[in-house]
Amino acid sequence: MRIGVVTFPGTLDDRDAQRAVRLAGGEAVALWHREDDLRDVEAIVLPGGFSYGDYLRAGAISRFSPVMERVVDAAKGGMPVLGICNGFQILCETHLLPGAMIKNAHRSFLCRDQPLVVENNRTAWTGGYEAGQVIRIPLKNQDGQYVADERTLAELEAEGRVAFRYTAGATHGPAGFEANPNGSRHDIAGITNAEGNVVGLMPHPEHAVEAGFGADRPGEATRTGVDGLGMFTSVLRSLVA
Repeated sequence: MRIGVVTFPGTLDDRDAQRAVRLAGGEAVALWHREDDLRDVEAIVLPGGFSYGDYLRAGAISRFSPVMERVVDAAKGGMPVLGICNGFQILCETHLLPGAMIKNAHRSFLCRDQPLVVENNRTAWTGGYEAGQVIRIPLKNQDGQYVADERTLAELEAEGRVAFRYTAGATHGPAGFEANPNGSRHDIAGITNAEGNVVGLMPHPEHAVEAGFGADRPGEATRTGVDGLGMFTSVLRSLVA
């Protein structure tokens, strides 16, 4: 199955996302942001980075790229779309997902292995996980604080649209490990749209798809974590379901 990975000026993790797609068993299709043709892909990944240098605000310029018109139309038609970090920011800017991303509460760049609770395993990108499962994948951002008004937050909670939530984890991290690394409202690390085909999250699953390179797990050999691979295998299974 063909999974498109969009590259914008300043994208950093497009090749990592393409590799994740291939490791999951899909065909990665590189899409340039100036294209207005999705080239018959069946799902789309908006990868992380600093599109257009995060001028104005993260994702604010990328939303106007020609490819995003096609992505928005495809998403509204039911195509699975995953936004990772900067991709999540772009999804918020296009209003495919509600809310916005602002600077981390501590005003500094953050990079670490982050435990997450899978809150919703009924989306196209999370079906391979168990509800309540704790996974561990890398987090690296400066504009990672998710914010929304109280009505939107209440709707997300009531409709089960929080896909991932930050946690210290019962067995993850040292004592005093900060559960919410960037001040996101309700500890939100990722959300989904009502239909479950569009998911955005700040941590980077594409960096935890291959043994020897993924996030560490306490009690295991160094760099064994492949917890992010499930997002890419999940969407492939959803496409043939």
